[in-house]
Amino acid sequence: MKTIFTAAAAAGLLALGACSESATENKAENIEEAAENMAQPYEDAAYNTTNEVAESQLENTAESIEEAGENRADAVRNAGGE
Repeated sequence: MKTIFTAAAAAGLLALGACSESATENKAENIEEAAENMAQPYEDAAYNTTNEVAESQLENTAESIEEAGENRADAVRNAGGE
């Protein structure tokens, strides 16, 4: 009986650990998606402009936003959701 209880407790802890990783990954993915959504208007504007300088600046801004989101998502993953 004691062995069954110990095995059940271990399985429960493993399941909780898996949920925690999943929540952390979901949070990281949401951060990346939000950054992509924030960058999209700049990408659209860059596509629609006829000024090469403005196009370059808009593309750089979009890229910076996306990179910041990726960096924040990586930080969340590395911290494990803490």
